[in-house]
Amino acid sequence: MSRHVPTYELYGENTGREPDFWLHCETIRSRSSLHQWEIRLHRHESFFQILYIEAGSGDAIFGEKSHAIHPPAVITVPPGLHHGFRFSRDIDGIVITTLRSHLSHPPGERSHVGEWLATPHLTPLDPHNAEAIYVMQTLRRLGEEFESRRSGRNEVLAAYVALVLRLTARISHQGNKQEPPLNENVRRMEMLNELIQRHFRSHKPASFYAREIGVSPTHLTRIVRSMAGNTPHELIAGKLIEEAKRQLVFTLASVQEIGFQLGFADPAYFSRFFLKYTGETPRVWRMKEKVRLEGA
Repeated sequence: MSRHVPTYELYGENTGREPDFWLHCETIRSRSSLHQWEIRLHRHESFFQILYIEAGSGDAIFGEKSHAIHPPAVITVPPGLHHGFRFSRDIDGIVITTLRSHLSHPPGERSHVGEWLATPHLTPLDPHNAEAIYVMQTLRRLGEEFESRRSGRNEVLAAYVALVLRLTARISHQGNKQEPPLNENVRRMEMLNELIQRHFRSHKPASFYAREIGVSPTHLTRIVRSMAGNTPHELIAGKLIEEAKRQLVFTLASVQEIGFQLGFADPAYFSRFFLKYTGETPRVWRMKEKVRLEGA
């Protein structure tokens, strides 16, 4: 029997409510010390994480594989992936947790950065490389900015995150011989995420994705359950909800127009679909989210 892997907002916290932040930053020490320096295998439904390891050591666990951490390094973890960490007691660094919908290039997007974000990466930072130095400086500034309450804070944080991810992706591709090898299931999850990004508006069934990846529907379900803790259908639905939320917040389109753009011919069905996965209708969610973001 496969063991249960919990889903958290922040590790150890499971409120059952919609997250009340778009970005959170804390030291790795502050949370891992509460758990004997071990963050057990878990997953995040909607969050993308960036860990900056400045000192100390440890192991990063992606799915079923463990990778040694040697500082300085950046670790990126996409949503839905089973992951965990073991840290030494002298660990030093920060962990940034941000809503996937707020990334300038969401994981799986057909772009250099978006495709890179769809899978976990452990990227060593060469302290003699100018771009690596800039990444380290930017991450330190991000941590300082998060603690401040200065005007324009959200815009600055978003710019820092985008810059860090772009430069880290570049460094990772330049030195990809140092990348931890990905097992076959992680590669299949990467393919699935890319296919969903391309076809989610068409509402294609899980059998279509299984055929494209070259496995049976049953095998695909087994892979997704082991790597993400849910089913292919739930991943597709999650992508539709994620895009619906993004458009509800960042566009002026009506709920009906957004439903049509996402492949829902019946506006009433789109509202029922959204209600099923969020507990609120699109209109109510949009109003509450705009109020929340204005007060952030």
